[in-house]
Amino acid sequence: MENSGSTGRRGSTRRALLSATALTATASPLLAGAAFAEDPEVDGGDGPGNRIKPQHPEPALRAVLDQVDARRIEATIMRLVQFGTRHTLSTQDDPVRGIGAATEWVYQTMLGIAATSGGRMTVEKQTFIQPVSPRIPTPTPITNVIATLRGSEDPQRVYVVSAHLDSRVTDVMNFTSDAPGADDDGSGVAAVLEMARLLAPHSFKGTLVFVTVAGEEQGLYGSTFMASQMKAANADIQGMFSNDIIGASSAWDGTKPDPHTVRLFVEGVPTSETPQQTSTRQAIGGENDGNSRQLGRFVKNVAENDSTEMTIRMIWRRDRYLRASDHVSFIRQAYPAARFSEPRENYNHEHQDTRVENGIQFGDLPEFCDFRYIARVAKVNITTLWSLAAGPGTPKGVRIAASTLTNDTTLTWTVNPGAATYEVVWRETTAPDWTHAIDVGTAGTVTIDMVKDNFQFGLRAVDADGRHSPVAFPTP
Repeated sequence: MENSGSTGRRGSTRRALLSATALTATASPLLAGAAFAEDPEVDGGDGPGNRIKPQHPEPALRAVLDQVDARRIEATIMRLVQFGTRHTLSTQDDPVRGIGAATEWVYQTMLGIAATSGGRMTVEKQTFIQPVSPRIPTPTPITNVIATLRGSEDPQRVYVVSAHLDSRVTDVMNFTSDAPGADDDGSGVAAVLEMARLLAPHSFKGTLVFVTVAGEEQGLYGSTFMASQMKAANADIQGMFSNDIIGASSAWDGTKPDPHTVRLFVEGVPTSETPQQTSTRQAIGGENDGNSRQLGRFVKNVAENDSTEMTIRMIWRRDRYLRASDHVSFIRQAYPAARFSEPRENYNHEHQDTRVENGIQFGDLPEFCDFRYIARVAKVNITTLWSLAAGPGTPKGVRIAASTLTNDTTLTWTVNPGAATYEVVWRETTAPDWTHAIDVGTAGTVTIDMVKDNFQFGLRAVDADGRHSPVAFPTP
């Protein structure tokens, strides 16, 4: 961590559906709303469509989740600690110590995983020279290890999961002292390797990218380079997750452990918002509907269940105070991204020289990690990645008609052949999450008998097996 469904209606309708002739004439089906109180104090109340329910893991996914191995995660973290320090400025050519040795070990481990993929996974070292910069006193090679599991049907649609390999002590420029980095971020690296191991043998519609980056503690340099390269290549990154400090279920400070909760940081107003987008948002709302916020809602819907045994605590901010993780590099490129982290941190165990002072142990040591907790966080990630890559992509080109004053809501969108149908989702403007979904087919346009001024609307794709995509928020 750098310091810095089907169509349904409830209640009586206000007017009947248009006839087939009228539908043809308007080229936009009109769905009747329900007669219900438009009360901003309720979270959706009665209304058109079905109440949104969680998407439960399918049998094949459950079988994968059963294979998550806490002992393997522990072994990975112990191996990472053995490199002494993984500081970005540490030695690149020592075979047993430093960031170079750690990077080579991760690379070889990923190659072994790729061998189980039937040729679908490739592994590369992405190396660049970081020029003199804050916390980089001399030009320094920085290497990211990238394992790409190519999708079978829609490979241009990409989902990235990352952790940072580098570690640090109290002085961020001290690259010689031991910096075990067990939790920050050995826990994330171990989880990403476990995700790659279990997902590599499977084929998905979309592409999954498993990454360990370096340069995070010095200023997000590895992820900044990777995200900018992806943006320059016009990569369609539809979701990115940073796993950073996911190792401890207890804060070791006398508070009650929380072994079944993981925090998910998701920004609201997009960091990349342009002045024109700001003007639109100020006019129509949407402070709570950026693409990262929609990604977070998706995670909670698909990954909070008895298979993961986890509660996902959504934190509505980009990251913690004074800190930033690698998801921020992707957010800056307008990609939807979020950050997983343990429920309550102990700062004696992060960014500290390993020592004992006044009977208190300082340092980022394996003894403070809960390996079964890390395994459950890995399950949350696996469930999310599987649901994203196996399901349909987020709808594109979603617009809401706002050129004239009407009491209807008309949405249009680009139809994707991978979607069996689409659902308009809606909620009260004050509700934290989508409450209802209306099946609207694949016409690419629909008019709903609900006042657009009174609700928030979105659109999600659904495939033939019932998997749904993240929601796309419409713009005028």
